[in-house]
Amino acid sequence: MSFGPGALTPVIKMLVITNVVMFVLSKMAPVITLQLGLVPAAVFGSLAIWQPVTYLFLHGDVMHILFNMLALWMFGTEFERMWGSRFFAKYYFVTGIGAGVVTLGVSLWSDSIYYAVTIGASGAIYGILLAYGMYFPNRPIYLYFIFPIPAKYFVMLIGGIAFLSSMGSSGGPVAHWAHLGGFVVGYVYLKSLRTRPFDEIKYRWLKWKMQRARSKFDVHRGGRSDDDWKSDWKKHIH
Repeated sequence: MSFGPGALTPVIKMLVITNVVMFVLSKMAPVITLQLGLVPAAVFGSLAIWQPVTYLFLHGDVMHILFNMLALWMFGTEFERMWGSRFFAKYYFVTGIGAGVVTLGVSLWSDSIYYAVTIGASGAIYGILLAYGMYFPNRPIYLYFIFPIPAKYFVMLIGGIAFLSSMGSSGGPVAHWAHLGGFVVGYVYLKSLRTRPFDEIKYRWLKWKMQRARSKFDVHRGGRSDDDWKSDWKKHIH
């Protein structure tokens, strides 16, 4: 028996190290949080366009970073092995940045979020949890390490909690809108990969191209006649 999915995969190891280093630096110099955390007022007012990316590497306290990195390892490791490091990294940042964009959009209707500092990798983590529920819907997850619940219901539960929490959210260091944004962006992204409208057209074009290329070549049966090998050498074409 073993606990967890095994050793850290390359991208997850890099993310964990970066988050830990940034957490330590932000505690030593709190101004880092103000400059790199997601502040909609700064993004819209001062064009701090780096913040929807950099906010992913900052956390409020030890429990915040501990649970985020634990969830990243437990649920993300299998995806990196299955998808490959490149696609996993892409999905991580698509959901994380997408969650930041959702927060920016909501902030236009909420002054408390508009001037608040949002930090944490939770948007990307929620995107990974959403993917886990879609790919492994019946795999049991132990709620509070005691109660087994299928992954699909677990994802629905935390998604519902994120939605209800976002309705009453008034801003703060950890925004529930970012959690909900990670869910929504992750779902849309994964569904779009499965139902790309031009995939069939691309397949048909490649099939036609292969058939056209194949028609330019003749395929002859190989082999050599033991009785008259000098007259049959030209047949050795494949």
